[in-house]
Amino acid sequence: MNTEQYITNEIAPFDVSSKILEVQSAFNQLTFSHIPIKKEGAYIGCISENDAYSFDEEKSLTDYLFALDTFFVTKKTNWLDILEAFAVNESNIMPVLGKNNKYLGYYELLDIMTLFHDTPFLNETGGIIVVEKTAKDHSFSEISQIIESNDAKILGAFISNIDNDIIRTTIKIGHIGMNAIVQTFRRYNYHVVSNHDEDKFLDDLKDRSNYLDKYLNI
Repeated sequence: MNTEQYITNEIAPFDVSSKILEVQSAFNQLTFSHIPIKKEGAYIGCISENDAYSFDEEKSLTDYLFALDTFFVTKKTNWLDILEAFAVNESNIMPVLGKNNKYLGYYELLDIMTLFHDTPFLNETGGIIVVEKTAKDHSFSEISQIIESNDAKILGAFISNIDNDIIRTTIKIGHIGMNAIVQTFRRYNYHVVSNHDEDKFLDDLKDRSNYLDKYLNI
């Protein structure tokens, strides 16, 4: 996917000689979590909004270089890696560097999220199934085999949670009839986390539970 079209320069980086008060004033007018900082024309990092408001407004950025966050991506960085950089650095702005670390501008989180919205994972018709299995038994190849053996296609899959030894995988399937897939996952000892209206296994459990309640009430 082409991410370069989303590089923008609406907000120019602050020079290290700028007063903290100037930076605070900029944050008052922006929704950014960070603002890029440059020294002698080169990008050297970002200052966060929280830090800017905690510093002495009469001092300059030069006095607080130790607090700068030095995250960035390059013009050639894959869009998924860009999203990861946003998440890891808890930022909604991501500086972009080109050859020789030249500052090109920045990405905004919402613009990059738009790329995700345009993937088949979100915009194709299908169903979502969420399964869990222990880390030592987790296998994407097995997950693919289970789904494709039921004549369905995978539109996307990702690990949505890791809790101790349990891995949770969220899968988008281009298939409406989910019951056969759900039952196959269970035969392979996957715990199916998601709820499915046509899940015959759960319906049977409910019927047996209702029957037991009636029996005990006789």
